[in-house]
Amino acid sequence: MEIYEQLRDVLDSHPTTAPKSETIIQILEILFTPEEASLAATMSFKAADVKKIAAAASLSEDKAEGLLESMANKGILFSKNSAGGKLYGLVPLIPGVFEFPFMKSDGSPMYRQLGALWEKYHHEALGASFSGNPTPLMRVVAVGKAIKAENRIHPYEEVKHFIDSARFIALADCACRTSVGKCDRPKDVCLIFDSAAEFLAERGFARKISKEEGMRVLDRAEKAGLVHTSNNSADRANLICNCCPCCCTVLRGKTQLHHPHAFEPSRFVAQVRNGDCTGCGICADERCPVKAIEMKDDIAIVNGDECIGCGLCVTGCPAEAIDLAERKTIPPIPASIAEMGIKVAKDKGKFDKFMKIMQR
Repeated sequence: MEIYEQLRDVLDSHPTTAPKSETIIQILEILFTPEEASLAATMSFKAADVKKIAAAASLSEDKAEGLLESMANKGILFSKNSAGGKLYGLVPLIPGVFEFPFMKSDGSPMYRQLGALWEKYHHEALGASFSGNPTPLMRVVAVGKAIKAENRIHPYEEVKHFIDSARFIALADCACRTSVGKCDRPKDVCLIFDSAAEFLAERGFARKISKEEGMRVLDRAEKAGLVHTSNNSADRANLICNCCPCCCTVLRGKTQLHHPHAFEPSRFVAQVRNGDCTGCGICADERCPVKAIEMKDDIAIVNGDECIGCGLCVTGCPAEAIDLAERKTIPPIPASIAEMGIKVAKDKGKFDKFMKIMQR
């Protein structure tokens, strides 16, 4: 128990957090052997070579490498190739220790047990702790087809740009829908980019895809009513999650936990042209994931304070009576992933501890 608590404490230093709970200890006990947990508790989120990791853990290099490879194959830490050999580092709970193992789920009792434990942990601690305070780690990115030409100002606000600028793209099953399983929306819509994508493809958690297939994934997700979300920074995207409101950690921070900073909405808000609305109710009943639209006198009414600007109502409206318009107050977005991480860590009082772990 003590070594798993030590590992949890290390993982909790990350901006995504790993709050204290008996449930997370049970999860770590399933995923890590005691030897693996002991080694991982000495590591950093910054990748290092086997020699450095072995020395910090007082292990032989052969022993350390065996444990590191075992953990990488389970997706509970990451590896990457360098000129001098493989480097290994910790992954946070989200995205990482939670998602990666489920990308290989075979539906066995172990995965069902893990799913139940993660669900319990989400409600008792992780969901609220992962959410921003006040800076969110994730943000909504509007469906590309819903954005008018005159509103195409910032490339980082368009999912197409994420795919066009990616060096390597991998496609994996959504861990949230795999583990929670409350809807039948497609699972194979989780897009990961660059170094994380290479790791997941190399270890069999995902498969490499082309940019053209990546665009088709976005189309499938939009048709299924899934919300595009990505990391809350302007420099690059690490991933595109395609989220449902009933299973996914990001959206459930709002739909279930009602956290005010679960994620950042897009800079757009839906607006209905009353004269064109036919009162079909598709936007309210089928397309809005956060119930920000209601029907009054056969006209769709948008609650701008609740609207997350995903654009699903726009693309789902058969009368083409809904547009996305810029909000009066544009949500701020950190310039880079590093800036976002620093700000979130400071917001949550974890900056000093996180930096200490990173300097190992």
